[in-house]
Amino acid sequence: VQSICRELLSYKSISKDYIVKTIFIGGGTPSILLPGEIMNILATLRSIFKVDEEAEITIEVNPGTLTAIKAAEYLAAGINRMSIGLQSAHNDELAMLGRIHTYEQFLTSYQTARDAGFRNINVDLISAIPGQTLHSYLDTLERVLKCRPEHISSYSLIVEDGTPLAGDQKLLSKLPDEETDREMYEATGKVLEMSGYKRYEISNYAVSGQESRHNLVYWHYLPYLSFGSSACSFNGSQRFTATDSVTDYIESIQSGKSCGGFEDLTKEMQLSEYLFMGLRTTVGIDLIETEQRFGCDVMLEFGVELEKFIRGNLVFYDIEHRRMRLTEQGMRFSNEIFEIFVK
Repeated sequence: VQSICRELLSYKSISKDYIVKTIFIGGGTPSILLPGEIMNILATLRSIFKVDEEAEITIEVNPGTLTAIKAAEYLAAGINRMSIGLQSAHNDELAMLGRIHTYEQFLTSYQTARDAGFRNINVDLISAIPGQTLHSYLDTLERVLKCRPEHISSYSLIVEDGTPLAGDQKLLSKLPDEETDREMYEATGKVLEMSGYKRYEISNYAVSGQESRHNLVYWHYLPYLSFGSSACSFNGSQRFTATDSVTDYIESIQSGKSCGGFEDLTKEMQLSEYLFMGLRTTVGIDLIETEQRFGCDVMLEFGVELEKFIRGNLVFYDIEHRRMRLTEQGMRFSNEIFEIFVK
């Protein structure tokens, strides 16, 4: 916490150039910190940057780590949005993921947040968990809908190299097949939209007006500053990524040295990232704005490859208004479409 505050202070010389409109306290489990430590970080941030009065300020919470005192102090510190990582309403599936919380702890944490006064809550879910069936996933959705959160994120499990799951053949053998994974994805959209949630990004749904303003910054490829171990900042043409070692991070910050490294992004890299980030959203991309920003006519550059997806009703191309977005069906095959833009 001391190092994060010190890192924040190092930006004082440029802070006058920014008005902070969203803050996201995330990463691992920030709710394990004492409330005073969270308040210290936010107070330091406010002492350096001008924070918009209507800023969206989110904190991630793992079930079982939230208390009434913490929730009340979060609100007092100006935090107005909470994201709770449920993942599944079935305890055996949570155990498969290596989670230490239970569904019952989620319900307690959720009610604690509501009782404290939180009126903007997101619930994170994961589909295609080892051992999960379409029936058990639909049951998770139904249980979450009874809570009526303002926002729901549901991501299909991705097995990353180097993780315990990737090395556990027994668990890998229990992963749902591609067809079941697809059925879960399709069911998510149908069930949530019938229940009053609007999809605004491939894996994110919200009641009207409660879309995550912070995540939209990423999807619209806008600049952001991040602080802490593993944090990644973006200024439009460069990315700065901090070391993923907490010990090295603390030692670097305390000694006044850089805690990570810069990556210069070529115009081609910027364009491809802008395209596949923007196409994740249901509004898609403005091709006129794209050309003004990157000097590239998307249809001239990628039209031949895109044509088969347009004909196949996976990509909608509005010639008159020069806009492009993925169709409902196209979102299911987004990775194949995005490969066009990665050269």
